[in-house]
Amino acid sequence: MSRRTLALLSGIAAGVLVAVVLALALADDEDEPVALEPDDPPTEPEPDDEADEDPDDDAADEPDDDVEEPDEPDDVEPHDPDDLIVTEVATGFDQPWGLALLPGEARMLVTELPGALSLLDLEEGEVTRVDGAPEVDDGGQGGLLDVAVHPDWPDEDWVHLTYAAGDGSGATTTHLARGRLDAEAGTLTDVEELFAADPFMDSTQHYGSRVVHDGDGHVLLTVGDRGDKQFDDHVSQDASNHLGTTIRLTEDGEVPDDNPFVDDADVADEIYSYGHRNVQGMAFHPDTDALWQSEHGEEDGDEINIVERGANHGWPVTHTGCEYGTETPVGVHPSERDDVPDPVYYWECTTGGFPPAGMDFVHGEALPGWEGDLLVGGLASTAIAHFSVDGEEVTKEGRLLEDRGWRIRDLVTDADRGVVYVAVDDGDAPIVALTVED
Repeated sequence: MSRRTLALLSGIAAGVLVAVVLALALADDEDEPVALEPDDPPTEPEPDDEADEDPDDDAADEPDDDVEEPDEPDDVEPHDPDDLIVTEVATGFDQPWGLALLPGEARMLVTELPGALSLLDLEEGEVTRVDGAPEVDDGGQGGLLDVAVHPDWPDEDWVHLTYAAGDGSGATTTHLARGRLDAEAGTLTDVEELFAADPFMDSTQHYGSRVVHDGDGHVLLTVGDRGDKQFDDHVSQDASNHLGTTIRLTEDGEVPDDNPFVDDADVADEIYSYGHRNVQGMAFHPDTDALWQSEHGEEDGDEINIVERGANHGWPVTHTGCEYGTETPVGVHPSERDDVPDPVYYWECTTGGFPPAGMDFVHGEALPGWEGDLLVGGLASTAIAHFSVDGEEVTKEGRLLEDRGWRIRDLVTDADRGVVYVAVDDGDAPIVALTVED
């Protein structure tokens, strides 16, 4: 073979390798292939041993004997997935993304990624399209994202929505809007945009975005890092913009006077925490009121965090995952930085990860015997991760519904009706109810 031919073949091979690496780097995190084993991450490594940690170490699968089981009613076996009853409430949804119960009622709002907002009757299974939702950009991971109903419904009829929308040039960003819901008429009126994350970008990745009320007159929402790969100079570490953050606003979109950075000219006033990658799950603990989040990692590195006010949560300076297609760590382990909160749970590089979505704590009358447990929806992992929670400690119990092959986009506890509702991420998808045998 001539030298010229060899050179040509070498060039082609190099080009293919570059294309493969680039495709992995830009891949949708939610669709990365995820190994179903091992379920448990390695124990937190010592800083000098991170690269040598064995994910199949049997010690990593041992339960924490110091974690107390939650109290349970008589004759109820806690944490037995065989007790779960799965019932279809309604179907026909196109990529349902967010669920929000109407307090005190048997109805729930459902967002669908292409832009539809629907009202679901939980007893009859009837679905009513709600007119008046804001226009969205549904390219890539964008669209109509999360929904939150005012906790004082129906006295306060405001509903908050997060969504992706553009500026007319092709660039998009995460938005927050609110409107007044007339559930009987099936309309959303007086819709007003409250917030648009700065900057708008050409990317269609990593919008976030969950939104919750704190019960004290504020809303919190998450904004993703939009897929930025500049690890050495990353947008999530530049708190003068809104990317990779948790945002805290008043219900009408103003900056609260007690936000952590209102007196810091170098940090955007709306920011509550920063250094995040792509948070798609958020819930307040029903007893402690602590704010918990589930966050997508790079290659694995998925996390569950308790959010600290004003904190830098580290991405990508600290991380437990690797660059896509490699075993090269992104940043240092969180335990090496005293100024970065440690995740309460993580799926380390080479464990297969668990790209997480919506999350909630089991509370009230829902799932007797499971009180206080944390459920986290899994996307490419097609399961619900189930944890026992004791204060700030979590213990992995296992995976639920993994035999169904469902991508779980969101879930919500109905404390009054004794149900956990689950949104399956698919076309012509169902909303299902989880209950336990009496």
